[in-house]
Amino acid sequence: MTDVVDFLTFRSLIGPYALIGFYYFGALFMPVAAWFFWRWLGLRYGWLRQVQKEVGALSRQVLSPSQRVGILLACVVCFLLMELFWRMLFEFLIAYVHMAQDIQAIARPFK
Repeated sequence: MTDVVDFLTFRSLIGPYALIGFYYFGALFMPVAAWFFWRWLGLRYGWLRQVQKEVGALSRQVLSPSQRVGILLACVVCFLLMELFWRMLFEFLIAYVHMAQDIQAIARPFK
């Protein structure tokens, strides 16, 4: 019963569990959702699909295959760095919640 009271009075935090869920949601679902959103935009707005095709054709004319591979690798590296930043952000948030819980546990005997 005290667990329920602690939860309802915010003495017990659900933050770490919620943060872990949001981390996986953002790390796994958001890149896929962004890709589907980009595809939807291309289908919804014909001019955008035309721009995509023209940029693709222009890149094949102007860039050599090694340059296109370099751009693709740069995009992959940027994606991996974004995922790393996302992970580090949530590690800091979870560490903050753990520190807050530990400080609350230390302060309880003095009340």
